[in-house]
Amino acid sequence: MKLINIILLIRVLCIGNSFSWDAVEQELVPLCDAKHIDIEVHNLYYGGCSLQQHAEFLLKDTAAYSHRVCTNQNYRIVKDTISLRQALRDGTYDYISLQQASHDSGIRASYEPWLTMLIDTVRAYQPNAQLCWMQTWAYSQDATHPAYPLYHNSQTEMWDSIVVCTPKNLPVIPCGKAIQLARQTKLGDTLCRDGYHLNYIYGRYTAACVWYEFLTGKDVRCNHYKNPQMTRQQRLLTQKAAHKAGFLR
Repeated sequence: MKLINIILLIRVLCIGNSFSWDAVEQELVPLCDAKHIDIEVHNLYYGGCSLQQHAEFLLKDTAAYSHRVCTNQNYRIVKDTISLRQALRDGTYDYISLQQASHDSGIRASYEPWLTMLIDTVRAYQPNAQLCWMQTWAYSQDATHPAYPLYHNSQTEMWDSIVVCTPKNLPVIPCGKAIQLARQTKLGDTLCRDGYHLNYIYGRYTAACVWYEFLTGKDVRCNHYKNPQMTRQQRLLTQKAAHKAGFLR
């Protein structure tokens, strides 16, 4: 039997929260596996963490994050808690992502000075990494999240606010755009499981497809992996939305 060699190695660090958990911890590695791409994803998880909270943890060197590692060999390993500085000192990364907490994602005043502080620190520790921005998504129309009234309980208003606030000085991983595009298909407004976190079947898959294209430069529509519970139509619709989001960015 002819062996197929691993053709690419990618090491990623997400400075995140539950939205990076949704986007990278379940479906990204299987998508890469399907094309024999070697990947190592480190997600620094702290639920609901905003840019301001990330910056405060950074200043105090607080070991606040659950260190979740996903690889081709083991899809998810949860290590001990870690600080951001410790993670940035732990080897080198090809890509490092930042993101805003979902509730603040459309509030311009919530970004600075914390985003600049984080960017400067990351670049000081990891000068060769590609720093990027993971765009979050708007809530479902019927979401009951306590922050939803900030956007008058309007998905359209929240999404428009996210677009306006998306940083212009970083490459964007347009997960939010992909989710919004998928909502315009036969899938409808069903991409979330609780109004804001992505559903485990095709919601998370959509966001992972965006990441896959961003990291590899490959067209996800040529990737035949799907979540075992997805239908073929769900795979095609979500892959198309993810590709379109990346193509349009």
